[in-house]
Amino acid sequence: MIKKKILIATGGTGGHIFPAYSLAQYLKSNNYNVNLTTDERGSKYLKNFDNLEIIKISSSPLVKKSIFKFIFSINIIISAIIRSLLYLILNRPSIIFGMGGYSSFPVCIAASILRIKFIIYENNLILGKANKYLLPFAEKIFVSYKELEGIKSKYQKKIFKVGNIIRQEIIDLSTSNKEDNFKRLKILVLGGSQAAESFANDLPQIFHKLKKFGVPLKIYQQCLKKQNNQLSQYYNKVGIDHEIFNFTDKILKYYSEANLVITRSGASVLGELINVKRAFISIPLPSAADNHQYKNAEFYKKKGYGYLIEEKDIKIKLFDLIRSLTENDLLTKNLLLNQRQHSDTHIFTILNDELEEILNEKN
Repeated sequence: MIKKKILIATGGTGGHIFPAYSLAQYLKSNNYNVNLTTDERGSKYLKNFDNLEIIKISSSPLVKKSIFKFIFSINIIISAIIRSLLYLILNRPSIIFGMGGYSSFPVCIAASILRIKFIIYENNLILGKANKYLLPFAEKIFVSYKELEGIKSKYQKKIFKVGNIIRQEIIDLSTSNKEDNFKRLKILVLGGSQAAESFANDLPQIFHKLKKFGVPLKIYQQCLKKQNNQLSQYYNKVGIDHEIFNFTDKILKYYSEANLVITRSGASVLGELINVKRAFISIPLPSAADNHQYKNAEFYKKKGYGYLIEEKDIKIKLFDLIRSLTENDLLTKNLLLNQRQHSDTHIFTILNDELEEILNEKN
């Protein structure tokens, strides 16, 4: 028997899309009728998946740099709310799950106008702007960690900790007990859309320095397509074993191969890394809204899950940190031991139970 309709409203980055898609697949397997809204950016990540109805509703962040840009962004947001209202009137769901990001905002605001219950989800360590505006109207806010900052005391009763919403294949991979040998480094560099270019410019020389110091290594590096030849030529010239890739939906292959990951500090990728038990060095994106990537990286560092280096310190600190990991096995052993204390294995069961409870309250 088909259960009630659930609409998942998500932002347009991979960090929003992949958890939203995983949640949708799980709910569909439990006989929910699930649709998903995103913008043009998000739809590109989902173009190879034809078993889920994707509704594109383009929106905009609130831009305050100039009066012209402010008015223009307001107009786009209002238009997106109107489109969302029309869609929800014609396809009224039982509940809406807002995954965060400005593309989820108009759908959730339209839901509030139509008195459709909605939940929001925050996986960062500081409340995002869209969720901040939506929280007063939301039924609940699901969070990855109780240490989340930015929620006023009057909304504390809405908070429910669920953990990291990650892909089912990540959960399955996390059961691996593979032991890593750091005498030969296999470094995975994850750039994403906001770091691939700068990492490709800054990191190869550091890897070359490691090789000259006598550290055996292989590099798996994500970069922009225009940088493929540049990177390959450099690594070939200095004799570093490497594999260059662009966007991929085969990230599990690289998680399995690598024993050290250098990455930005998005909540989704850090949540994946502690579940697959991989040592990582996170380098926050300095321009991230509300400095949320630094907050994420700092939290994981304090937990002993990974290392943190600020972008301004890459050239003076990264080489020494990586070298120390190869020389002192206890550093990585302790880190991986800490990671093993964390698991999001039951995330989807927890979400399903909470959704069932809210839906039953509705009746």
